[in-house]
Amino acid sequence: MKVFVPRDAAAIAVGAERVAQALSRVAAEKGIDLTLVRTSSRGLFWLEPLVEVETPQGRIGYGPATVADAEGILDGGAAAIALGLVEEIPFLKRQNRLTFARAGITDPLSLADYRAHGGYKGLERALSLGGAGTVDEVKRSGLRGRGGAGFPTGIKWDTVARAASPRKYIVCNADEGDSGTFADRMVMEGDPFLLIEGMTIAGAATGATKGFVYIRSEYPHGIAAMEQAIATARQERLLGADILGSGVSFDLEVRVGAGAYVCGEETALLESIEGKRGQVRAKPPIPALRGLFGQPTMINNTLSFAAIPFILAEGAQAYADFGMGRSRGTMPVQIAGNVKHGGLFETGFGITLGELVEDIGGGTATGRPLRAVQAGGPLGAYFPPSLFGTPYDYEAFTAAGGLVGHGGLVLFDDTVDMARMARFAMEFCALESCGKCTPCRIGSTRGTEVIDRIIADRDRAANITVLRDLCETLKFGSLCALGGFTPYPVMSALTYFPEDFGATPLPLAAE
Repeated sequence: MKVFVPRDAAAIAVGAERVAQALSRVAAEKGIDLTLVRTSSRGLFWLEPLVEVETPQGRIGYGPATVADAEGILDGGAAAIALGLVEEIPFLKRQNRLTFARAGITDPLSLADYRAHGGYKGLERALSLGGAGTVDEVKRSGLRGRGGAGFPTGIKWDTVARAASPRKYIVCNADEGDSGTFADRMVMEGDPFLLIEGMTIAGAATGATKGFVYIRSEYPHGIAAMEQAIATARQERLLGADILGSGVSFDLEVRVGAGAYVCGEETALLESIEGKRGQVRAKPPIPALRGLFGQPTMINNTLSFAAIPFILAEGAQAYADFGMGRSRGTMPVQIAGNVKHGGLFETGFGITLGELVEDIGGGTATGRPLRAVQAGGPLGAYFPPSLFGTPYDYEAFTAAGGLVGHGGLVLFDDTVDMARMARFAMEFCALESCGKCTPCRIGSTRGTEVIDRIIADRDRAANITVLRDLCETLKFGSLCALGGFTPYPVMSALTYFPEDFGATPLPLAAE
């Protein structure tokens, strides 16, 4: 009997380890020949721990499972939590899983399992195409950076490939710090060889021989999984010298960050890898020409690298067939906050925001009316229900004054105070600023004070005018996106929820 139990951080947090131990104990007591496979979560978090039992018809799911359910799961008596075939669960069935095709299916740390499910076909094809051919394939796929900026990935790769230097680097930005996001963690914990393969393809395509995976220290399970997978890949000669007999050399190393949000900005990240304080660099020069240790460096987000193996294995057109307009392929959308069905939903661009949060997410967990959705992390805009018809698309979100960002959506019901959410954005920027530029360093602190005066009903109209002017300064005067994007949540709150800035004064958070 084969049973699958996730072992990633999300599942462990709600008792997966205890459930796995209970299954093993009950099987031993009853003399059941049990093969327990530790997978990762499929991203259906409201059902975790999700236990799957292999049957001739497919995997039958049980969840959320507890220790008390172990016996019933093994003897087929846990009807109360039986979910039927996992692949038929609507939340999962509606997805277009390209990046997360193996999540929850394979043993994340088994290289044999990874290869049995199509792993390393992309690298094999990339090596046959050569550097220029691989870069061209990435260009034609339409892949854009999944870390927030949405810059065309192929153009960045081409810039690094053309740079003349004896030493080049590949850097994965896995410093996932946006509120409500967890896709990077899911890749590292649930399919680490996917990230290794994507980065190796990037190295082969651009002539880079060394790569770094920069992971925040709050992800101990992801760090451990990546280090083990890298060691395995190196042992199997899928990293190091002469990969797959191609003559290409590429190796990887994990670097752990201290959790500073600003280190998600690519130049601050490079400073941190070099052992310096995480502080933003002025550009130009861009990192593609002068990055890590002064050498050409290609920096992509985890999800960008994780999309590469599919593109190379199945072809650029197969990836570009998903999506709309200039937003091609799929996006792993992360639905969180006050939501009934929170989790990861990978889909092609073009689905509407309303479909994601109301139909797929199921609305709020409290059952109260959904008032706002913040898209794109703590510096993303707040969308009211009147904008729920907006297509999930880079250009459509920009036109609506928002950001796709890293793909996070955080839901709020009608009890939220949007003036306080605007204050949180300013305070967050003040706390996380690297301090290098004045608009971000000083402006965010003054912004917090101005919103406090608005909430306290002190010269409200005049202070709202000051706040708008301050947001303009931050947006256009900041050195990086931390200060530049802080106005998005503030201005969207002011625009779409003005009543919260004229409500009866409430006690300040500090009181």
